[in-house]
Amino acid sequence: MTYALSLPLQEAVYQHLATDPALAAQLGDAIYDALPAGSLPQTYVTLGPEQAQDRSDRSGGGARHLIDLTIHSDIAGFAGAKAIAATICDILLAADLQLSRGRVVGLWFNRALAKRTTSGGRRITLRFVVRLEDTA
Repeated sequence: MTYALSLPLQEAVYQHLATDPALAAQLGDAIYDALPAGSLPQTYVTLGPEQAQDRSDRSGGGARHLIDLTIHSDIAGFAGAKAIAATICDILLAADLQLSRGRVVGLWFNRALAKRTTSGGRRITLRFVVRLEDTA
């Protein structure tokens, strides 16, 4: 097993989301790995956390990654955040992610958790399962 596929996976997911016109219409460029300094937009998406487990076999190295994407919104009501969550699901489940190392064997939606925040906003965390195979 190797964790070497984690960064290529993150880069591919970010690039795929950041260049999607439907998501850009909803979020602009508010997709972050690390939050920028200063004030944040009313609604944005963050990458992470992530878990990885060995899935190597006789054919070679591999891993199963659980990746979370979170929609943060200061807008009351879940409608806007759920619309963004649906767009993200549509984008990733139809994606042919190209990694700089390794390849995606499969990508599946696992679960979502929608919550009200203490400030009155909304947060939806989407979890995806990604099976990767190392080609190095």
